[in-house]
Amino acid sequence: MTNDLQIQLSWEDPATGERREPKLNLPIAFGREFARLPAEIGGQRVSRMLLNSNEVSRYHALIDWEQNQLVAIDQGSVNGIFVNGQQQTRSVLTNGDMLQIGPYMMTVTFATNVSAQITSPPSTIQFNPNTNLPDPSLSPAQSTPSRSNFPPSAFQAENVAVQALHATGLPVDESDYLAIGAGLGSFVWVDLLRISGVHADKIVALGLEGEPYARYKRLCMNSQIPLHERLRSNSDSCPDNIWGWPSYALRESWYDFTQGKINSAFRYLWQVFAEPTFAETYTPRAGNVFDSIDREAKRIGWNQIYRYGRIRGIRKTDDGRYCVAYSRGPGNYAFLVSRYLHLATGYPAIQFLPDLQAYREKYQDFKSVVNAYEAHDHVYQQLEQQGGTVLIRGRGIVASRVFQRIYEARKQNQNITVLHLMRSPKPQGNKFQTAQRLVKNHYEFQPFNWPKACWGGELRVMLEKASPDERKRLITDWGGTTTADRHDWQRITEQGLSEGWYQITFGEVLGVERDAQNRTITRIREKGFGEMNLAADFIVDATGLDAKVETNPLLDDLVKHYNLPLNHLGRLVVANNFELIEMRSGRGQMYAAGAITLGGPYAAVDSFLGLQYAALVAVDGLVTARAPGVQYLNTLSSYGQWLKWVLNQSP
Repeated sequence: MTNDLQIQLSWEDPATGERREPKLNLPIAFGREFARLPAEIGGQRVSRMLLNSNEVSRYHALIDWEQNQLVAIDQGSVNGIFVNGQQQTRSVLTNGDMLQIGPYMMTVTFATNVSAQITSPPSTIQFNPNTNLPDPSLSPAQSTPSRSNFPPSAFQAENVAVQALHATGLPVDESDYLAIGAGLGSFVWVDLLRISGVHADKIVALGLEGEPYARYKRLCMNSQIPLHERLRSNSDSCPDNIWGWPSYALRESWYDFTQGKINSAFRYLWQVFAEPTFAETYTPRAGNVFDSIDREAKRIGWNQIYRYGRIRGIRKTDDGRYCVAYSRGPGNYAFLVSRYLHLATGYPAIQFLPDLQAYREKYQDFKSVVNAYEAHDHVYQQLEQQGGTVLIRGRGIVASRVFQRIYEARKQNQNITVLHLMRSPKPQGNKFQTAQRLVKNHYEFQPFNWPKACWGGELRVMLEKASPDERKRLITDWGGTTTADRHDWQRITEQGLSEGWYQITFGEVLGVERDAQNRTITRIREKGFGEMNLAADFIVDATGLDAKVETNPLLDDLVKHYNLPLNHLGRLVVANNFELIEMRSGRGQMYAAGAITLGGPYAAVDSFLGLQYAALVAVDGLVTARAPGVQYLNTLSSYGQWLKWVLNQSP
């Protein structure tokens, strides 16, 4: 029986939220050290499952078939095993049970003699190459830029001859510094270069939109974070101000004070003084952040630095620099050669659950099934006018925000209900050493996605010093999809559950169809109840974004052309100063920042402060390399530049 029976284990990666669904033969051994797991038990080969977490013992648990029953057995681990939320030393497993080992919450499914549909890993939606908006109608293959005669054949060389570029007759421009992406990551790096003494005419930022926060703002607005709402960002994490002073809390407090709003002014100061123990963590309003970036962009001459361009490829040159091939418009191609290059391309795609993608492809229905990062205001407008039922998938920060937006719609129309489908319960939060996240109603709460010490405390130092294998374990323990620890969201959840208009359901999705009334029908297998159908007028997929290199055609081409290594999360391997060492080109250096570097020396890479830290260490690397115009910021020069910031003078 054991040889014929396969077990499927399904879980969300604790660090990225991505789906993992391996099928394994019995017996299955779990632990964090492969060498400590048994290779054979009773003459049978063991499937060894490596779980990279310090909360997982070297040999933690075993799943085996005993007396016609599937059994999970704790192997004397430090933190134990939990089955359906209850700690066990030995427990019989049934189809659909949830097994927790450290931060891994795994649903156990019998893969043999079960007719259940096995869900594939989440697919992705690329950003439309023409509008830079997420376009769910495009598959990854369709969204890849079409091949033409550009870049030319000379661009396929390991080191492109600069003379060959000029021979094409196309424009060839040069700059000392080149930022690829022109988003927030590029802006922060350029801002620091300007503060460090580099003139604006020595820097170019290539991208698709002139406002460095344009894509970020659009994703916020689509996921129902309007300008007056608060982001999930620290008070002193200021993308417009590398010093973090005055912080957003102090600025907002001063503004309210000047408007005569004394109580709110002191409330913000109290928050930053007492957070998070005695007060809710302060976070800035989205509109205030964007306005502050506009001010800094004007101060550093961003309009002079930014150029519109759709980048088609990046190559080393034969004179120790880099060349970028890009399109300035239909049929308008050019090259740009630079000694120092910075990659900050952000998230190239949004994740879309495969069953929902299949529904949209089958019915061509892009109104009833939407992604939270798409423009989908029509959902809330119809709810306010006609009422209805919404099914939410995912349970992180975006799901919470969508839920709050529906709560606001209920003020206009009480005939609105919310079904929240989760794959499995969440009995307890991620744990690291003596710290553990709070969980309420299966939401895991934390003020920010990562522990605060990841930004500039002991956890940052720990990660920098760690080996690649140790980084896997640390990021797994610290990471995870969480909801902001805000009292208003918790209060809304409690109210919805008590009043009955909000219901949480656990189950495995078998498929999504459309009924005769054009409503979506989600077929699930619910633990203890068999199969059931969930009918809804709308489904909102709030499962997140995807930053794997393979989803970005530009980065995928770069990695394959130069055979660059990727880390365990499928992201770029960078040094502690965020340089791509393998891309050294003579004296030329290439740096990266943002989500494409997750899994490296810094955890909170896609946060405002994470982008600033990556820029700081990268510019330090440029100072060491004696890059032209870059001056080290000592106490006096930094203070002088801060005064210029205060007075809104050019660096």
